[in-house]
Amino acid sequence: MRILLWHVHGGWAEAFVRGRHEYVLPVDEARGPWGLGTGGRDWPNAIEATPELLADGAGAIDAVVLQRPEEAERVRELTGLRPGTDVPAVYVEHNTPRGAVPDTRHALADQSEIPVVHVTHFNALMWDTGRAPVHVVEHGVPDPGHLYTGELERLAVAVNEPVRRGRTAGTDLLPRFAARASLDVFGMGGEGLREAVGVPPGRLHWAGDVPPPRLHAELARRRTYLHPFRWTSLGLALLEAMHAGMPVLAVGSTEAFRAVPPEAGLVSASPAELAEAATALMADPEAARAAGHAAREAALARYGLGRFLADWDDVLAEALRGPGGIGTARPGSARPAREMRSRT
Repeated sequence: MRILLWHVHGGWAEAFVRGRHEYVLPVDEARGPWGLGTGGRDWPNAIEATPELLADGAGAIDAVVLQRPEEAERVRELTGLRPGTDVPAVYVEHNTPRGAVPDTRHALADQSEIPVVHVTHFNALMWDTGRAPVHVVEHGVPDPGHLYTGELERLAVAVNEPVRRGRTAGTDLLPRFAARASLDVFGMGGEGLREAVGVPPGRLHWAGDVPPPRLHAELARRRTYLHPFRWTSLGLALLEAMHAGMPVLAVGSTEAFRAVPPEAGLVSASPAELAEAATALMADPEAARAAGHAAREAALARYGLGRFLADWDDVLAEALRGPGGIGTARPGSARPAREMRSRT
């Protein structure tokens, strides 16, 4: 299949585009939110397509994966095709609902042509999706390998924009953990974090945006991974840390309890309990290593790439059989991949 999608959530797309299909990503000169293309990532099965190419080659698109409410109209503007009517479409909901949870109504709740695919069971439970068909495809993570050394007696955290996101990301909890062990925080937009949370010098280091796979190796040098988020969809960095063989401590909200088994560390709604567990893991490298081994086994079993891609193939196959004239090959669906690629 040839699948049209925007580069919205880089970590999720990193797994999604490793499937057996061809993935078409809109690109423009600004390389902004509506035209990022691959964003410079090495995605062999992905091609970049300009607005002109999409207008000329709309018949070559077999399915659309939407990730923002505005994208359906943007697809129509670029290709003349109406998602869910002229071309099969699904909508990936990456986020937990905002507002009056659990009564927050989804943007696609009042239609039945486009299924909503949640990335966690918690999200599916909390969103009011009305009469839209609903699927859950849990995350899949490309396995970085068992990288854990735990040589640095420090806690690792990965969070983007921790100052702006504040309590949502659990930023206010970091001083409690910094009192037990020094923290290295990785991500984007965290300059001034230590001053913002009032942690003394030497107890919290902003490590900045480190690209994978170097990020995986750097995280794995720390003794334990800390997931302080109060309200977010399940963080891919948490799953990557588990794949790398790290023991993990996670605030017990949203989907964390499903992802982290007891033997892999601790999930708790009590920051005090999590801080005590951090102290214990810092003091016992062998216990930390054993917990990390359990974390890796759990991550491979539930969040492996093969299962993720197989689940997505099932969802896409069902979309092809669904409403909107879907179920037979449309004109252009068998067009050779090189025809679109040669014009990018």
